[in-house]
Amino acid sequence: MAKLYFYYASMNAGKSTTLLQADFNYRERGMATLLFTAAIDDRFAAGTITSRIGLERAATCFDVATDLAAITLAETTKPACVLVDEAQFLTAAQVDQLAAIADTHGIPVLAYGLRTDFQGKLFEGSARLLALADSLVEIKSVCHCGRKATMNLRVDGAGQAIAAGAQTEIGGEERYVAMCRRHFTDALAGARG
Repeated sequence: MAKLYFYYASMNAGKSTTLLQADFNYRERGMATLLFTAAIDDRFAAGTITSRIGLERAATCFDVATDLAAITLAETTKPACVLVDEAQFLTAAQVDQLAAIADTHGIPVLAYGLRTDFQGKLFEGSARLLALADSLVEIKSVCHCGRKATMNLRVDGAGQAIAAGAQTEIGGEERYVAMCRRHFTDALAGARG
């Protein structure tokens, strides 16, 4: 029986690298894969999953209107696996589609993304994945203090914490710092609004 997996972590933990390694493992064995990435994430090249260590692979972009199941089932060669980067940007309905891909069509789905935003709130896609995934896997990252980083602090150009704003603001190390809950809470207490 195929499963729906959710690999989650704070920013800069290596989620995309892990996804690309899984993709490589399938393809190395002659198996077809189907990769999706969020259209909103345009930090590198649109339609490309790129890791901070330089790995990259073309992917199909999704937005809130994308029917992931229809795209998957339209493939001429049935994929051995579906891999989704930036899964926090999925809608709840899209997560339901991914679950159906695994349950009804026997295709494993590996979704990679953030669990929470810069205010410690769940993203819609992450919340639904936490509810439905057969397997939840935390990819570990480290706070500057050495503890496990579980939170994503948004910072301004001067490195000062930002406590308010839109849930989604695309950025990497220049906009977000992975922290343990204690240091995240301390930083937000002194943040600008």
